[in-house]
Amino acid sequence: MTNFLREAWLLTRSRSAVLALLLLAVCASASVALGLASVARDRAAIERMLAGQVAEEAALAAFVEDAGSGAYYGFQPTWDPPSALAFAALGSRDIAPAQLRVRALALEGQIYENESANPELALPGRFDLAFVAVYVAPLVLIALLHDLWSGEREAGRYHALAALPRARRRLWTSRVAVRLAGVLIALLLPFAIGAAIAGTSFPRALSFAGLIGLVCLFWTGIVLLVARRGVRSAVNAAALAAIWFALTLVAPAGANLAINAAVPVPDGAALARENREYVHAGWDRPRDQTMHDFLKVYPQHEPGSAIPPTFHWKWYFAFQHLGDLHVAAESRAYRAGIARRAEMASLAGWLLPPAGLAQAMSALAGTDVTAQLDYQMRIRAYHRRLREFYYDYLFSENPFGPEELARVPRYDPAIGS
Repeated sequence: MTNFLREAWLLTRSRSAVLALLLLAVCASASVALGLASVARDRAAIERMLAGQVAEEAALAAFVEDAGSGAYYGFQPTWDPPSALAFAALGSRDIAPAQLRVRALALEGQIYENESANPELALPGRFDLAFVAVYVAPLVLIALLHDLWSGEREAGRYHALAALPRARRRLWTSRVAVRLAGVLIALLLPFAIGAAIAGTSFPRALSFAGLIGLVCLFWTGIVLLVARRGVRSAVNAAALAAIWFALTLVAPAGANLAINAAVPVPDGAALARENREYVHAGWDRPRDQTMHDFLKVYPQHEPGSAIPPTFHWKWYFAFQHLGDLHVAAESRAYRAGIARRAEMASLAGWLLPPAGLAQAMSALAGTDVTAQLDYQMRIRAYHRRLREFYYDYLFSENPFGPEELARVPRYDPAIGS
């Protein structure tokens, strides 16, 4: 214990070391605060949407006359609530929609036309605790440990210190442990406060803290391997800065470019446009052919499928669904491509531990690409229930009014229906 106390005292005597740790603590605290604010905005937006839904449904109930008008004018909310750990790793939540109001119309256009985000928001990246742990903390470790041995050589103390009994355990190990502990405290103390505010469960918070610890241990090992070589401190710092640049920026960017080139993905905006164009062209296609194609999918509605020569909601919603079927293969290819890219990025993470640990943090927080795809699938499951609820009324021509409107299926974020 005396060795650790001595090294802690010596650490506090180094103005640059204290400044580096304070800067890291400030960055970690700011990232936690910004993450909590981002999650609070998401939750507030969801609450506003749900509160507005009550008034909207009351207004709709005042004029709805049939199932068709209820289906056409009735927007239904879906949302992806942030997890209690999302504040620490925002993942794709800063650019991907966390809520979507859908109707019983063609779904693909509704999903993908809401997928675009302001490029300027994505340009600076996400400043969350995962970013600080993966990108900033290694620089602090480099600053604290790069001259562990070379600094003593340059000061002329190395041989005297190395001659001490059990010098490795009494001096070097305790020095590394104290400086590593300083970095971990600077990261984990703000995280613990944020987790308490967010109500994160202890096992999940502990798992996330473990990932932060693995990041720090990985970089501590890298720094010690370079610092042990015995060259000058300036050379060590330059070499470690180059390694940091390569492992955290260049290699992940190169891997991402390679993955994107190897796994082409259809453009979501183009898919939405194709869906919209096919739906709009439905007004000009033969009505009998439209109903025939629709009944191939829903043969149970054939007894009530007769339509008059004028407009009817049955025909309208039939070609809406055919628009989704028209781009179904492209939509599946899009989702499969995104999932495949995420899978390959996960495999690349084993070769690039900093990137892999960042992905693990997002996955644990439920903010990764897989979570976004899961949300889309929950929307699809709910949309199918919504459509089929209205189909039963449209093709049976049963009365539909405010009482029936109150029985419209509701979205459950846990199961999507």
